[in-house]
Amino acid sequence: MAAEQPIRVILADDHQVVRHGIHQFLTTAGIEVLAEASDGAQALHLIEQHQPDVAVLDIQMPEFSGIEVARRVRARGWPVGILILTAFDDDPFIMAALEAGANGFVLKTADIEAIIEAVRAVNEGRSVLDPQIIPKLMHAVTAARHETAPYEPLTGRELEVLQAAARGLTNKAIGLMLDISDRTVQGHLRRIFEKLNVANRTEAVVKATQLGLLDLPESDLHATD
Repeated sequence: MAAEQPIRVILADDHQVVRHGIHQFLTTAGIEVLAEASDGAQALHLIEQHQPDVAVLDIQMPEFSGIEVARRVRARGWPVGILILTAFDDDPFIMAALEAGANGFVLKTADIEAIIEAVRAVNEGRSVLDPQIIPKLMHAVTAARHETAPYEPLTGRELEVLQAAARGLTNKAIGLMLDISDRTVQGHLRRIFEKLNVANRTEAVVKATQLGLLDLPESDLHATD
């Protein structure tokens, strides 16, 4: 039986000491750091060159911010998980990162194990929110609730699928729970995205929370498939 392939990561941060520390503990955890970037333009080039499983990006970098890198990666359709790892927890940064298509937002003050788990979760297709930013995110959601554009209502089954995704369940796990196929789950998620006018599961969970359709899951590490 072939050995499981390690998660392949591109790491971007304009501080060499920070990159070195993150590189070291990711490597110790069996995660392969393919290359490092000190600015956003270099990060984008390395992502295109190596096509990693996950890009770990700081927000504030020369050339392009981590948010701009995420936006360009999504615009080009590259199948790369994006984890924002930053010291900034202001509402605009959080919302901008999610709107740009980031799969996760974790603070540099998080425990090493939490950061490692966040990389693994993003690699598995889940989205991760650092528990420390949840109050700020909920505040932003509450403030935006009255400004939400009209949307097409979700069916009962679509709400079940979205609630399960918000709990961090994979498509397979959702299918088993609801006794439907993986493809049917994918179809429900696609229609949810269309109805809510969002691009990914993180945005769907945030938008549904804005609309009062579901509550964000409570856990030590908040993740959605």
